[in-house]
Amino acid sequence: MLALALACASFGVASAEEAATEQPVAPIDLLPPGQEVSDTVTELAGWVVASRDSEGYPFAIIDKAAAQILVFGGDGRLRGAAPGLFGSAVGDHAAPGVAGLALREIPGRDRTTPAGRFVGGFGPSIDAGRVLWVDYDSAVSMHPTATGVPAEKRPERLASPSPDDNRVTHGCINVAPEFYTQIIAPTFERGGLFYILPDTASLAETFPEFVQSRATAQHDDRKRGRSAQQ
Repeated sequence: MLALALACASFGVASAEEAATEQPVAPIDLLPPGQEVSDTVTELAGWVVASRDSEGYPFAIIDKAAAQILVFGGDGRLRGAAPGLFGSAVGDHAAPGVAGLALREIPGRDRTTPAGRFVGGFGPSIDAGRVLWVDYDSAVSMHPTATGVPAEKRPERLASPSPDDNRVTHGCINVAPEFYTQIIAPTFERGGLFYILPDTASLAETFPEFVQSRATAQHDDRKRGRSAQQ
């Protein structure tokens, strides 16, 4: 079960008083049956909580390769997981000036969803009203999937059990309307953080503090293992 797979990400976050008075709400799991969450995602979620990197704000971890979006509350508890649609081009950096272009003007090679740590929130847009900006500077937002261009078959791609057909947007992130309404919108009403895993860049380049922390933990584990054998 998804909740069990990510237990380490939220374990020990709530205080004893909170645990005694609040019953955790079961997270909404819209991932295809049998689809696993990677160890990297689980470890990154655990690090965000343990290091308080999100400073108590809700956060999402977005795995482009697996086409997965996992959402956590400010208390570190998993709220939901669902598939997503991403930029049609493989890449981790926004092209210079792309935010000032109309969608039809963005070259195919520049239709990327950038990787990294982003502080986002709801705000106005020129042509779509109030939107959830993941990264305002590169004009990447998260919004519910619409029919849009029928030939793109975005709802069908989102419903597909394979992540291989989830690269279709101009760079923005699409989720199912029900997931957006029930999880995304209320969780990020006051803003939050978005951690987007890279396509081709290294984890060390994208999340250096996380990688350093993981390397330190692995080193300490090896030292404890050697001591136990002596």
